[in-house]
Amino acid sequence: MTGTIYLLNGPNLNLLGKRQPEIYGSETLGDVEAAASARAESHGLATRALQSNAEHQLIDWIHEARDTAVAIVINPGAYSHTSVAILDALNAYEGPVIEVHISNVHKREEFRRHSYVSLRADGVIAGCGTQGYLLAIDRVASLVKSSI
Repeated sequence: MTGTIYLLNGPNLNLLGKRQPEIYGSETLGDVEAAASARAESHGLATRALQSNAEHQLIDWIHEARDTAVAIVINPGAYSHTSVAILDALNAYEGPVIEVHISNVHKREEFRRHSYVSLRADGVIAGCGTQGYLLAIDRVASLVKSSI
């Protein structure tokens, strides 16, 4: 199996390991990206890890993924709850999409319980800490393998 998984992270995820470690843990985004890359490699896949605090940049990467990625794993951060534009971009993408949240958004504030991205996602992983990214990579590998 070959191909690239776009690993997209939204606003404030660049602060992993520093921002609210009691909720998000002590691993950095670099740690998460390295672990996800290693897991993808174990499945014969690669990752392209990208993070932005800007909605338009995430949308541009989703558009780019249409031509270059076998799947998207996305933690849209707070854009989950607000961005119809990211939903629209994901709806234009034909491969698998897995949405990841480090915290259990369903145990937090009411507004976090709704995600526009979930309307497109083929799977949603929440509350598994940063291990959720590895679970997402495993699921993508399964979906990609079954489509070959």
